[in-house]
Amino acid sequence: MAAHPTAPLSPPEPASPSARGKQRILLVTGVLGAGKTTALRVLEDLGWESIDNFPIRLLDRLLDNAEDGDVVAAPLAIGFDSRTRGFNPQLVIDLVKRLTARDDLELTTLYLDCGVTELERRYNETRRRHPLAFDMPAASGINAERELMEPLRRWADIVVNTTAFSSNALQQAMREQFGSDTGPGLTLTITSFGFSKGMPPVADFIFDMRFLDNPHWDPVLRPMTGKDAPIAEFIRRDPAFDDAFLRIRDLLLSVVPRFKAQGKAYVHIAFGCTGGRHRSVFMAEQIGAALRDSGFSPTMLHRNLGSRAADLVEGGAAR
Repeated sequence: MAAHPTAPLSPPEPASPSARGKQRILLVTGVLGAGKTTALRVLEDLGWESIDNFPIRLLDRLLDNAEDGDVVAAPLAIGFDSRTRGFNPQLVIDLVKRLTARDDLELTTLYLDCGVTELERRYNETRRRHPLAFDMPAASGINAERELMEPLRRWADIVVNTTAFSSNALQQAMREQFGSDTGPGLTLTITSFGFSKGMPPVADFIFDMRFLDNPHWDPVLRPMTGKDAPIAEFIRRDPAFDDAFLRIRDLLLSVVPRFKAQGKAYVHIAFGCTGGRHRSVFMAEQIGAALRDSGFSPTMLHRNLGSRAADLVEGGAAR
C-alpha cells in the first residue's frame, strides 16, 4: 500500500461496487497535537461512531465481536496514537494488512501530521507537556515521536499536514472528505411569532414584519391567518412587501449554504409581527417555499397561530 504525499484533503473517490455493503473503518492517527481529537469530533457529527485512544492491538477483537446481521453498521472511526501501551507501528501495519484482506471491511488509515515549529507553538499555547518529553523541551518529545511514527506515516492511505490549518479549516476539510449527502446535515427551522407574546429565546435571524400593513385592523380579515388567501393578497398589495421579501430571500440563500458548509448543525430563522398570526406567518411561509425551491428542507413552526384574534394585543404604536 503506497503512501500518498502530504496534501490537503481531496474529495474521496466513489466506492467501487465490490465495496458496497462493507463495514467502513477509518483509523485516525498521527503526531500528538496535529488535530486527532478535532477530526474525530467532526466524524462523530457526520454520523460516524468514534472511539478515541483505543488499544489498537485489540482492533481485530473489536471487529470480530461486532453484531452479525445483513444491515451494515454505521461507519466507525478509531483514534490511536503513540501513547497507547505497547505501541509498535510495525505491528499496527501488520494488523491493518490482515484486516484489509477481509471481505466485510473497508478500512482506511488517516495520518495527521504537523511541522515541529507549529507543534511547539501549540504546546506552548495550551501549556500542555508533551508525553514523550518528560523534563525536556517539547521539541525533544516531538522529534522522538515523529521518528517513532514515521513507518505509519509512510503506510497511511491519507496523510494530511495540518501545519497551516486552523481548527475550523481542519473541520471543514474533514467534512469535505468524509461527509455524506445521506448523513446528518443542517437542520433548518423557520418560525413565526408575535412580539406581544415575547421573542423566541434562541434564533440566528429575527426579522420584524411590523412595517407591513396590518390585516388585524380589517374586521373581515382579523379572524384569518397568514395561511389564508385573503391575507396573502392583502400583504402582497403593500408596496413594501416585494422589495423586503426579495432582500430577505437573497440574504438567506447567500448565508444559509455558508452555514451548512461550515458544519453548523442548526439554523433558526424567525419572523415576528405583533400578534404572530398574519404578517409573520405569511412571510415565514413564503421564505420557507423559497428555501425549499433551493434544495433545503425547513421545518415550519408557527408559535402563535393558535391564539385567538381577540386575545392579541394590537396597539396603535405597533401597527
